Amino acid sequence: MDLGLTDKVAIVTGGSEGIGRAAAQRLFDEGARVVIVGRREVVLRQAADRIDAKRSGRVLAVPGDVAAPDTAAHIVARTLERFGRIDILVNNAGTSAAKAFDAVDDAAWEADFELKFWAAVRLIRGVLPTMRKQGGGRIVNVTNLAGRTPGAASMPTSVSRAAGIALTKALSKDLAAENILVNTVCIGLIKSGQHERRFTREAAPGSNVDLEQRYAEVAKRSAIPLGRIGEAEEAGDVIAFLASARASYLTGIAINIDGGISAVV
Repeated sequence: MDLGLTDKVAIVTGGSEGIGRAAAQRLFDEGARVVIVGRREVVLRQAADRIDAKRSGRVLAVPGDVAAPDTAAHIVARTLERFGRIDILVNNAGTSAAKAFDAVDDAAWEADFELKFWAAVRLIRGVLPTMRKQGGGRIVNVTNLAGRTPGAASMPTSVSRAAGIALTKALSKDLAAENILVNTVCIGLIKSGQHERRFTREAAPGSNVDLEQRYAEVAKRSAIPLGRIGEAEEAGDVIAFLASARASYLTGIAINIDGGISAVV
């Protein structure tokens, strides 16, 4: 299936690894020009080299912390300077933060919202003038299942992600008449660098970590109906589809990428 992404320009935050890199790779493979954003400059540039192994010049790495208020304007300016347009924004930056309410202080609440909610708001503000001038665009917000079905000890992430889901729906209503489509993917358990670093920290000193075994244990413990943890590429494929011409009648929707574990449709 041709996704109609040739020569489109996409910004992907949190693009150095995991879902962000997988989404950027799929968009690139479909012919898009891609801007990846991340805090770790060395890792980010390695990701850019991996995505564009033949050095076609269709990938731009922009180091930066999207939680900082001035970063969004910098990303937009660098993108327009290099590629001259913006068709797609994937707000993917985020980390896992799940504690009981009493364990979350003001600083943790503020940091989580800056990274997962305010960063998305600022970037959307930044890309809207260009998308409007071009006659349309695609915005995909990466949230997670906790935003729809929060559990115990799931804060602040469940609350900030719920805000992201509500933002998606509200924006889809505001922007539909301008052909700017806004959707979200609610992520379940997906393989990521965050998980792998945690597995390594939890391992006994000097021991080798069998990542696939650990993932299998987590899948069994979590009772995922499909019986396994998802691959980042599986999420990346869905994100690329939502950003494509093939999804031209989809806006304001939330898609669970979770192996069937969610209690809600």
